[in-house]
Amino acid sequence: MRKINAKSKTSNKQSFMLGATIMTFCLLIVKVIGMLYKVSLSNLYGAVGAGLLGNAYELYIPLFTLATAGFPIAVSRMISESMSSGRYKDVRRIKDVAIPFFVIAGTIALLLMVLFSFFYVRIIDAPGSFVAILVLAPAIFFGCLVSAYRGYYEGMRNMVPTSISEIVEAFVKLLVGYSFAAFVMKYGTQLFGIQDNYTLIKWSVAAAISGITLGSFFSFLYIWLRFKREGDGITEEMLKNSPRPRTKKETFRILLRTAIPIGLGALIMSIAGTVDAALIQRRLITMMERTPDLLLMQYPGLIPDDILQRGKVHTYLWGCYNYALTIMNLVVTVTQAFGTTALPNVTNAFMKGNKEYLRQSIETVMRVTFVFTIPAGLGLTVLANPIMHLIYGYKPDVDVSVEILRLMGIAVIVFAAATPMCSMLQAIGRIDMPLKLYALGMVIKVVSNYIFVGIPQINVQGGSIGTLLCYTFVMIVSVYVLVKETKIVPDFRVVVIKPAVSAIICITASGLLYKLLSGMLAPGRTNALIITVACVITACVVYVLFLLLLRAITKDDILMLPKGNKIVTILEKYRLIR
Repeated sequence: MRKINAKSKTSNKQSFMLGATIMTFCLLIVKVIGMLYKVSLSNLYGAVGAGLLGNAYELYIPLFTLATAGFPIAVSRMISESMSSGRYKDVRRIKDVAIPFFVIAGTIALLLMVLFSFFYVRIIDAPGSFVAILVLAPAIFFGCLVSAYRGYYEGMRNMVPTSISEIVEAFVKLLVGYSFAAFVMKYGTQLFGIQDNYTLIKWSVAAAISGITLGSFFSFLYIWLRFKREGDGITEEMLKNSPRPRTKKETFRILLRTAIPIGLGALIMSIAGTVDAALIQRRLITMMERTPDLLLMQYPGLIPDDILQRGKVHTYLWGCYNYALTIMNLVVTVTQAFGTTALPNVTNAFMKGNKEYLRQSIETVMRVTFVFTIPAGLGLTVLANPIMHLIYGYKPDVDVSVEILRLMGIAVIVFAAATPMCSMLQAIGRIDMPLKLYALGMVIKVVSNYIFVGIPQINVQGGSIGTLLCYTFVMIVSVYVLVKETKIVPDFRVVVIKPAVSAIICITASGLLYKLLSGMLAPGRTNALIITVACVITACVVYVLFLLLLRAITKDDILMLPKGNKIVTILEKYRLIR
């Protein structure tokens, strides 16, 4: 087993931190834009419209996952391996084999989405989602094409093309989608003779969805033109000195063998989301048929009369659930960036065959993940009220969403951490394990959702309970298998316990400040902004201080950050780091 020098270790860590920083920053921009998109639309047409929009997404996601079938991750992993061993001709061969597959898969998935839409809207009793689903279908095709190039660049540890393409997609979605939706809501009656408010919302949602499809197209156009113009950085000299590549048939076979278990794992959890949408709404429909008084008792005066008369309470509550889900996904997005960046880096460390090198890579990913997820999740729980009212305003449906977000905040800690943990399993060659874990996790989620959503006192909150139970299982077992396979036991005291203690202290301080300010300031959006900003700043300052005092972050971690040398100099001056 050959030794890896300190410079190589530092380079690997820099690569992870730089890639994670780039993707995190850009994905946060994307998610903030996406949140603005959804919040603007919810203010335009309320919880029912949010429910119809969410229904379209829940059919799109599993079909898109099926179409890509784990190929972007498989492409990334294979390219990372080939780059590590200097097989540059294989890198090009992988791209040439993958792209035609994505074209065919995207076409088939588009047709399946159109076909399934007829049955899906009947199951959830939401015919208003039908047009939105049809408009969203082409986004699968363009999404597949852009995924091929994203996986290619990510395997080469170049996160910039992926990040920029996602920002392009998000901006088009926001500008076009919201503009079209607002136009329909404002002029739908005048220009198209639409008199019924529900019908107006239905067409407005479809108009909003068109922004997503166009965003997907322009995202692909950007990354394709970038590749044509700038290439991938592999020179003729590198190709000349590269070994003979595998045949296309052999490359496709390896790609398929790698992609199928990865894709099936992702597909299972995507299907779980669709099952969530259908199961939660069906259970709510059943309650409204059998015990409506018990359910409505939980929301006195919060459900509008026209929603009750139309029998759309299930769509309304599902829309409220999606309000909270939008906020929760901000946290998950960041750790998805960690997972995407971790895969090629941990793969490279594993391929080098040096245990200490691999230990450093694993602990870096775990520490960065938990340093972020624990305070973020606890923060959503404690500050659910001001956060939701700041973003969505003071409306009855927002009051419903506040309680949903409180429980989601706890669930997001394990939900967000599961992705990078499973990515590391894939990186060390256990590509089958996430599939098995997600399959069992889905069973846990479906069973718990069925039980808890069916209890009137819990109802839609049961979805958060299912998420918590499912991903707690996935995260714990994935870490256990990672330790077992690598024979590396991370320092859990540093990567989990110290961040958790720091997070509890900072959230306690933030919670006390929230109680003080909320008692002093009257309800209102401006005061909600003041309270939220003050509490978040307090939490961040206290958190960073205790991370330093407890030595939960190291000097090397800070040196990886922009202006890291200056930060270290200041901290060393006050003996906060060593």
